[in-house]
Amino acid sequence: MQLNPETDLELVRHLKAPPAKVWRCWTEPALIARWFAPKPVVTRDVKIDLRPGGIFSTTMDIPDMGTQTGDGCILEVVPERRLVWTDLLGPGYRPTSDSFGMTAFILIEPEGAGTLYRAVAMHRSADQRASHEEMGFEQGWGTAAAQLDAVAATL
Repeated sequence: MQLNPETDLELVRHLKAPPAKVWRCWTEPALIARWFAPKPVVTRDVKIDLRPGGIFSTTMDIPDMGTQTGDGCILEVVPERRLVWTDLLGPGYRPTSDSFGMTAFILIEPEGAGTLYRAVAMHRSADQRASHEEMGFEQGWGTAAAQLDAVAATL
């Protein structure tokens, strides 16, 4: 995957959990709700239809900021290896006008007994990338990855 440093952000982590457990944490709604956003944010109403064109949706209750729902469309599914979705499209590849403007790649590779985990966020513009970075991409997505690993350890 060729990244564009002007528009893309990448998080790389070495997780203790094996790929099968990391995959479950990304594809089972009840598990997604347990780790998806840094605490104290509460993730609820998770919907995922794990097929190209299917929905990926979460609702988050964010202290002092209210409720935020993010709906997207799954673009690619390679079990235990790759999940790609975008908020630029809704279910069934329907264009949306109310989106953050990001395509996310979750890349999972076996690494010893654990997982090499890469999360890539591709943005429409350098300004959008900068905004996401300033919102705390590294810390927020990094905290979520640690929470994911902790949930996976319980499976």
